[in-house]
Amino acid sequence: MSTQEQIQENVDVSELLNGNSEIVLYNDDVNTFDHVIDTLIRVCDHTSEQAEQCAVLVHYTGKCTVKTGEFKKLKSQCLQLLDAGLSAEII
Repeated sequence: MSTQEQIQENVDVSELLNGNSEIVLYNDDVNTFDHVIDTLIRVCDHTSEQAEQCAVLVHYTGKCTVKTGEFKKLKSQCLQLLDAGLSAEII
């Protein structure tokens, strides 16, 4: 199954209709804080402070919502996070 199909499967129809989708970033033991922060700044247009706060939350809680909006707008951003080696999904 492709990454794109996995993202599509995780989206509920009601979320598609009302625009309440979120990109959730998950903790892993592979990526550095700097890589996560730089990727969030580049892909999600976070400020350095936002990206750092998300990285800390992911590290200590296991996950963090990094972007909210319409599924079709979030889809390419989530794919970019995945391509950068991060663990993320749209819910």
